[in-house]
Amino acid sequence: MTKSYFFCGIGGSGMLPLAMILKGQGAEISGSDRARDQGRSEEKFAYLEAQGFKLFPQDGSGLKSKDQILVASAAVEDTVPDVAASLKLGCERLGRAELLSSLFNESPKSIGVAGTSGKSTVTGMIGWVLHDQGMDPTVMNGAVMKNFATSDALFASALVGKGEVFVSEVDESDGSIARYNPTVAVINNIALDHKTMDELRVLFEGFARRAEVAVLNDENDETSQLNLKLLGDGETAEHDVVSFSLDGGMSEFTASDIRPGPTQISFRAHDAEDGRQTADVTLRMPGVHNVYNALAAIAAVTRLGVKFEDACASLEKFEGIKRRFDIVGTSANNVTVIDDFGHNPDKISATLRTLHDFPGRLIVMFQPHGFGPLRKMKDEFVETFVKGLSDEDVLLMPQPVYFGGTVDRSVTSKDLTDEIAAAGKRAETLETRVDCGDRIVELVKPDDRIVVMGARDDTLSEFAADVLSRV
Repeated sequence: MTKSYFFCGIGGSGMLPLAMILKGQGAEISGSDRARDQGRSEEKFAYLEAQGFKLFPQDGSGLKSKDQILVASAAVEDTVPDVAASLKLGCERLGRAELLSSLFNESPKSIGVAGTSGKSTVTGMIGWVLHDQGMDPTVMNGAVMKNFATSDALFASALVGKGEVFVSEVDESDGSIARYNPTVAVINNIALDHKTMDELRVLFEGFARRAEVAVLNDENDETSQLNLKLLGDGETAEHDVVSFSLDGGMSEFTASDIRPGPTQISFRAHDAEDGRQTADVTLRMPGVHNVYNALAAIAAVTRLGVKFEDACASLEKFEGIKRRFDIVGTSANNVTVIDDFGHNPDKISATLRTLHDFPGRLIVMFQPHGFGPLRKMKDEFVETFVKGLSDEDVLLMPQPVYFGGTVDRSVTSKDLTDEIAAAGKRAETLETRVDCGDRIVELVKPDDRIVVMGARDDTLSEFAADVLSRV
């Protein structure tokens, strides 16, 4: 019997690719989304309907049979009409992570990509290399992979393959990483984000121990300590531990001769395991952090049989991830607009470092991804911008993204910009994003670079495109 799933919030970055994978595997998929009801992201929902997804208002009308399986996050309350309708009908309810992890764990081979930053890029890199090498993987990502985006697949955050390998981004922010039992566990880095460091250490260590192979970043303090702990506990008797770094003497995968460019970066990759192989790689995206991402991907795919030199060659054809240092365009007066997912201190720091490798003032519009994260990481955000902005750069912040519900608003964007300005940097809070757009137009000068940062809001890309048209 064909299973029927109803996704509450089907347009979300975690829900949409999962729905696409299930549909590709033959399931019947329908869903609702508050954003659709509010008239946001119209292109996305039109695309889903064109692909055969049945969409309904988020009023419970899409649930008609007890045989439907409701997919909804744990945060969705029983009073939400879709949930209330499912309870009345007696439908089974699954969380997104519960459903995804079951598909992942049932696969013959799997690669789970975890870490505070870089997950989507490394997942995309791994998925592309495996696809390019003919292994036909299934890939679950939290962002659109440009290599797989076509006119028939505009929102290619998932790839449905017929091969044995399932590649997925794995999330620690909600603790769901504890559900995954990967063949290969990739941990890019561990830094403060949604949970305390003590909580994160427990989650990431468990993830590494459940894997046949753990791939760890030897230049991140936390993952390096985890590596030493696994080795000290004798984990290599049952599990393989592989590490990567730019020049670490103990790492199996390293890089040298790094040559940054404004839109790309070149380096020489080294594999110390297999006859000390080397290969020159040019990535179609800038930033030293992407060298780390590439090394993580190379280490992971070689664990599943891809040759080192083949992995390096495939990475040169990787086109990147939308909203990860995504260059929207450059105006006639040489103003470049960049759309970026930077939303926590680690990601923001990496983007600012990459941009400051080259001359030009930055105008940064940062929209926090919620009042909760803003409150939790206020001091870290302030430190990141004080260190990462030059004296001529300008930071503009609207209030955090908010789509409804009860929330503690004791810390606002103005609390951040006041402290950043007090430290000598140019920082302003404007009430709305529209106000930020008007302020950008007032401030912009030839050769500036405008960076739009934030998460949990698809319309940020529309904002970036509108800014480009205005400058």
